[in-house]
Amino acid sequence: MKGKVNMAVDVLLIDDDPDLAIMLRTLLRGQDIQIRAVFSGEEGVEACRSEQPDVIILDLLMPTMDGWEVCERIREFCDVPILILSAIGSPGSVARALDAGADDYLIKPVHASLLASRLRTLMRRRLRVEQVIAA
Repeated sequence: MKGKVNMAVDVLLIDDDPDLAIMLRTLLRGQDIQIRAVFSGEEGVEACRSEQPDVIILDLLMPTMDGWEVCERIREFCDVPILILSAIGSPGSVARALDAGADDYLIKPVHASLLASRLRTLMRRRLRVEQVIAA
């Protein structure tokens, strides 16, 4: 959370569906969650590298660079929490995403309160790790 206290969680959404960004912003309104969206895996990797979000929401099925590859590339330089939000619910896909470096996995459609809760949980874990490292 980069030292922020009681500030909005900066979420980078990487998904090729622009409508999802609009929907998530609407669903999470009032939750102290700011969503920035990019619409390809390549853009997502570069945005993570340059802007260092607090959390990433990542789709798996995207053209050119899929979510598994995006996750692996981000893990080469960054430990930001990654939450997979995908329509794919097969155990093999979930395991592959977690093995690629994802921290959590939710299946679409997801209730807004569950998504917000999972994002806050990932931020609490990250904040604890940062506090331990700083001590």
